[in-house]
Amino acid sequence: QVQLVESGGGLVQAGGSLRLSCAVSGVTLSTYSAFTMAWFRQVPGKEREFVAGISWNTGSTSYADSMKGRFTISRDNAEKTVYLQMNSLKPEDTAVHYCAARFGFAGRSQYEYRYWGQGTQVTVSS
Repeated sequence: QVQLVESGGGLVQAGGSLRLSCAVSGVTLSTYSAFTMAWFRQVPGKEREFVAGISWNTGSTSYADSMKGRFTISRDNAEKTVYLQMNSLKPEDTAVHYCAARFGFAGRSQYEYRYWGQGTQVTVSS
């Protein structure tokens, strides 16, 4: 059973940076031809919003337009961890951030992902 555990959220001032981590367990990733991971975020009353995604196998990445140039998604094969480096944070980035994953390829819809972490709160003060 795939398990995802996020860490790294917190409170930061506008313009600051945070790095989120998502540790993957319960799966030997090298045995699968495709495994996709992503970060989503959610504020109360709204659907989860795609932030960034990465193909574990190829390393190819994609970003929501509003995050391009500010956020960077990366992975560490040895640590089985995906990171989200967030720079130039804005108050509107305040949300619970979730790590998600699925076997195979996936896009930007939350409904394409099967596995989810518990979420980590990111709060950006003005």
